[in-house]
Amino acid sequence: MTRQAPPERTVRNWGMTLPFQDRSLAESRTLVEELPALGYTDVWSAEVSGVDGFVPLALTAQWAPQVRLGTAIVPVSTRGPALLAMSAATLADLAPGRFVLGIGSSSPAIVERWNAGTFAKPYARTRDTLRFLRKALAGEKVTERYETFEIGGFRLEKAPVEPPRIVLAALRPRMLRLAAEEADGAITNWLSPEDVRRVRAEIGPDTELIARLFVCVSEDADRVRALARRLLAAYLTVPVYAAFHEWLGRGEALRPMREAWEAGDRQAALKAIPDEVVDALVVHGDAATCRARIREYVANGLDTPVLAPVPVPGGEVPLEQAVRDLAPGA
Repeated sequence: MTRQAPPERTVRNWGMTLPFQDRSLAESRTLVEELPALGYTDVWSAEVSGVDGFVPLALTAQWAPQVRLGTAIVPVSTRGPALLAMSAATLADLAPGRFVLGIGSSSPAIVERWNAGTFAKPYARTRDTLRFLRKALAGEKVTERYETFEIGGFRLEKAPVEPPRIVLAALRPRMLRLAAEEADGAITNWLSPEDVRRVRAEIGPDTELIARLFVCVSEDADRVRALARRLLAAYLTVPVYAAFHEWLGRGEALRPMREAWEAGDRQAALKAIPDEVVDALVVHGDAATCRARIREYVANGLDTPVLAPVPVPGGEVPLEQAVRDLAPGA
């Protein structure tokens, strides 16, 4: 059954995630070039274990020069502060006024197990990196001792004419308040339209709120839920996401999943995720239903939905068609 769309709230932005899940970055040019004409205003990268966060945006700056570009997110502990500033300055030069630097603490697995870094004091490291980047990207020479690192005499060789906006990955009140007080916006994900209201309450009405929304254009609910449970288990067993959903009120609903996961029983963990949790956190249905659901997020206070279409194995809608069908004017 198609949901009835909530009262219209002005859609300022309508984003797409790059890379697409069904093709390489090298094979993505034609579809990226279509995005502005389809009504997409933004392209946001992701950085986990595939492509990095900057190269896809550098290519998009040439392929679709109209769109806003954003990283969602690059970790603050897998690059040195100066290298992060240099990468951001490069993108800001390629896309003046159209690049948004999204940074966040990431997770112990990504920082320590995969990148041989140190995941310590994630809040303080994110705050310190934000404060350093503000100065560095403004062209200042930075010599300062922060709580989590020290910088001695760094200055960008060429600071961007227009420093990029900086937004923070934030899941709970302390980081959300930091995003509202010192950054230019907050990024979150794996939340329902109803959860947006709670997040919005922490950051106030004027802070841009960005969220990646995982979308399956398919009416085969059983197949979608089987796929979505794998995605959800991979995230919601990570301590920061477990704490996020505890704060959102899903602690008890997700407890059996976490207990089975910790016991090493992955199949039991997947089966323990209730249908209602899957349906709350993953957008699915036919294209019209999905667009209506996305607009529920916007109606509840989301400024920038960033769609991440997920191909359903054996599904009836190829990802390329889903991108077109999910466009705001479709």
